[in-house]
Amino acid sequence: MEKRDYYEVLGVSKSATKEEIKKAYRKQALKYHPDKNPGDKKAEEKFKEAAEAYEVLSNDEKRARYDRFGHAGMGGAAGGFTGGGMTMEDIFASFGDIFGDAFGGFGGFGSSRRSGRRVNKGNNLRVKVKLSLNEIATGAEKKIKVTKYDSCAQCGGTGAADSHSTSTCSTCHGSGHVTRITNTMLGQMQTTSVCPVCGGEGKTITKKCPSCYGEGIVQKEDIIKINIPAGVGKGMQMTVSGKGNAARRGGVHGDLLVVIDEEDHPELIREGNDLIYNLFISVPDAILGTHVEVPTVENNVKIKIDPGTQPGRILRLRGKGLPEVNGYGRGDLLVNVNVWIPKTITREEARIVERFRDSGTFTPKPDKDDRGFFERMRGYFEQ
Repeated sequence: MEKRDYYEVLGVSKSATKEEIKKAYRKQALKYHPDKNPGDKKAEEKFKEAAEAYEVLSNDEKRARYDRFGHAGMGGAAGGFTGGGMTMEDIFASFGDIFGDAFGGFGGFGSSRRSGRRVNKGNNLRVKVKLSLNEIATGAEKKIKVTKYDSCAQCGGTGAADSHSTSTCSTCHGSGHVTRITNTMLGQMQTTSVCPVCGGEGKTITKKCPSCYGEGIVQKEDIIKINIPAGVGKGMQMTVSGKGNAARRGGVHGDLLVVIDEEDHPELIREGNDLIYNLFISVPDAILGTHVEVPTVENNVKIKIDPGTQPGRILRLRGKGLPEVNGYGRGDLLVNVNVWIPKTITREEARIVERFRDSGTFTPKPDKDDRGFFERMRGYFEQ
């Protein structure tokens, strides 16, 4: 199913401020909150949809990328990039504080927020994926092998040997935080911080899991499949939600950050969505005209070289460049014509050329288009 526009999901304009976006999300989240709509799958999907929209629009970098490239810039549902892979646990862990005390919690998430327990999140992973121009032109499916931390299968990520091997923290009494009152010149001051004994978890392990030694995570290799949309560029970063490291003793997985790199093409040079090809032709071909084949990212195409073609002429093949990352429009292939001048010739060839030296036909007579060559080139590279 095609994704709805994030601004439409939250019911705000594209010029909405962060505060307006936050208020709009809270309104949607409270309306479709699972506690208010028990067992309603449609409400749950709208709840997730609102969270996905807020995750992007509340982040300046993601919002700018979305405004420029649309859903394709976020990776879209096909790649499982930002937002698309959010679970209910992710939502409450990341945005639960926005709900305030409107609900008593869902599956324990709301109550843990109000009790002050810290929700752990695993570290993000960053990988670089190198693509050829052909893959950039068509999009690519990649399988990435990563070494990461995952939840321990033996203890289920708790870090405890069994269900009887944990106890309520005696320092914070299960709240996950401690409150201290100190006397100052201005009177008593109260401070609240994460419990130093349990680390905000509200419980301690009495007997550790023998497989993960109480950490709740083990190192393993994983193969992650991602779909990269056509038109991406070098340096662009995509986020695969929830595919990073697992958190110690439960919590939310980190993300996999995919940084795009490009392989150099042996013949084509990329300039934005346009491609540049340097074509070399002989002097006779430049004078008499000819037909030549030039490469594109898909195949070779035949083009006509008109008689009297001057060095530096640029032939534009529209639509033969790279697609926009949002799927609308395509760049051009710019063929830069160079006339090859041989450095050495035979005596017979020299005699032939000498005949043309004093010919009026070969005396330079640049027209307006020829004199404007450098201006055209400067205008193109300043785009």
